[in-house]
Amino acid sequence: MPQPALGKLTLDQLSDLVSTGDIDTVVMAMPDMQGRLVGKRMQAGYFLDTAVHETHACNYLLTVDTDMEPVPGYKAASWAQGYGDFVMKPDLGTLRRIPWLPGTALVICDTLDHHGEDVPHAPRAILKKQLKRLAKAKMTAMTASELEFYLFDETYEAAHEKHYKGLKTANWYIEDYHILGTTKEEGIMRAIRNGLEGAGIPVENSKGEWGPGQEEINIRYAEALEMADRHTILKNGIKEIAHLHGKAITFMAKWNYAQAGSSCHIHVSLWDDKVKKALFHDDKSKLHGLSDLGQQFLAGQLAHARELTYFLAPNINSYKRFVNGTFAPTNIVWSNDNRTAGFRLCGHGKSLRVECRIGGADLNPYLAFAGLIAGGLAGIEKKMKLEPEFSGDAYVGEGIPSLPKSLRDALTELENSATLRATLGDEVVEHYLHTGRWEQFEYDRRVTDWEIMRGFERG
Repeated sequence: MPQPALGKLTLDQLSDLVSTGDIDTVVMAMPDMQGRLVGKRMQAGYFLDTAVHETHACNYLLTVDTDMEPVPGYKAASWAQGYGDFVMKPDLGTLRRIPWLPGTALVICDTLDHHGEDVPHAPRAILKKQLKRLAKAKMTAMTASELEFYLFDETYEAAHEKHYKGLKTANWYIEDYHILGTTKEEGIMRAIRNGLEGAGIPVENSKGEWGPGQEEINIRYAEALEMADRHTILKNGIKEIAHLHGKAITFMAKWNYAQAGSSCHIHVSLWDDKVKKALFHDDKSKLHGLSDLGQQFLAGQLAHARELTYFLAPNINSYKRFVNGTFAPTNIVWSNDNRTAGFRLCGHGKSLRVECRIGGADLNPYLAFAGLIAGGLAGIEKKMKLEPEFSGDAYVGEGIPSLPKSLRDALTELENSATLRATLGDEVVEHYLHTGRWEQFEYDRRVTDWEIMRGFERG
């Protein structure tokens, strides 16, 4: 029998592990709108007998907010419609062991209606639709997402009881690339790296980032759907491993006003699906070796960057990260190996790729990848001409188009995007507009600590 890659399992291997008692639980999970895993824990024998074909879940899972509260006003599911079920169908290519949870395997599920069709507003379906467009043109998208996060010497329970104030980060000084600083955190970071490897998520490295206790983890480049699955399992897994070590982790884009934000830089390149040739590289190109196709793809991303920002920065907090001089972009320009630009060319030869630096660590990878691919494909289809490369400090450059300043601005851009409506579908765009508007509504009616501190006595 051929061996599966890394920690992945074939169905036969799972059956063998169940028969020996090594696996007794199978997590069946789907990505929700926030990019989290939601689903059920199946007794392994029942999974093999029955749930391997499908299970059901309440369709409200794609109409709830971060607090899992049902949000009114969606067309897809509501109280008036009775909040029925949809189907969770396992993608057995994602089946793997979860080594940090005893006796546990996990499988990612597609979200289907009762006719066996993808639920159109499900994040995995949104990305698959864009990948089908690429496949029709005989192309494959390869992606990578670099995730940053903060590590705390607190449990999640303790952090909650403190109302998330006065938390102790795992270090107290800037530790960007700092070996001594990260040695102090190596106990949990080694467990994270090895745990992810054991779950079939190949890790390249971890490193210290700019903030005290801030970490970055990089996993290997992969086909876009595989990478989105890895990203989602990784994010959930890091939190689980932190919990098991009595620590807490946040992927908030900006957890503290005084500290650096946490990003998710996304690398994309296109490959010929048949001969596995890198399509962004051309030896004859004088523009850093970037092919005509690559130039058109990047031009499309630049042209539609404001429209797709919501999929890269989906929360109120996301926009607090966009601050000049913090390595978070505030502009929409491209440059070669320049970290002040919103889009950066990286690599050489077949590794040449476009890095989008806009996304925060709070993004949903399925939606972010889909948006960036849709924007790039629009550039290819319209044969867009790439603007001249920006040179210098983009934070102080004049006449540079800027990113949306708030969630409200980003939603307006998405609402008016003919391109994203045509490629993602009106139904999908309206669904996520409703999600973002609800988030804005909930925020607008809250009284914040900042308001109380400024206004209680002095106002």
